[in-house]
Amino acid sequence: MLVGYGRTSTAEQEAGLAGQDRDLKAAGAERVFLEQVSSVGTRPALKEALAFMREGDALVVTKPDRLARSTAELLSIEADLTKRGIGLVVLSMGGERLDTRNPTSKLMLTILAGVATWEREIMLERQREGIAKAKGEGKYKGRKPTIDVAAVRTMSAEGTAPATIARELGIARSSVYLALKSAEAGA
Repeated sequence: MLVGYGRTSTAEQEAGLAGQDRDLKAAGAERVFLEQVSSVGTRPALKEALAFMREGDALVVTKPDRLARSTAELLSIEADLTKRGIGLVVLSMGGERLDTRNPTSKLMLTILAGVATWEREIMLERQREGIAKAKGEGKYKGRKPTIDVAAVRTMSAEGTAPATIARELGIARSSVYLALKSAEAGA
């Protein structure tokens, strides 16, 4: 039995999830598990799909990043599936369809997953360099503060306890301490 799994990170990606559902069914998936959850969150539909599958089945995904957060996780999931006698089919892996029930596809999955991780790390490195350059030129200020530091300092100077300041301003107590610490450093 072919079992499909699709995921998008946010509810705003309805079309992406519908597209994955369509592609998985077109590939022959008889049962499809879908969810809208960040890759860093828990993924109950994935857990359910993995528990549902039996020896001789194959898990079908549209792309590897819909299944795993990293190369290590992708290879770990694939190894677990192989151990249970379950294949993994990736519909679009560098333009090719990979089926790990075939040794060559298993090799290609490992290589392409490594390249994808490398590509992501290079992109993040470039992003960090761009941010550093923008900071150096005074163009990057970071995000706007989410707390009113002046209000925290004023309330503290009036003798209000940090827990009370946090409650009244609707912020975390740790934010109160950070605001007060930055005031000491700046003074």
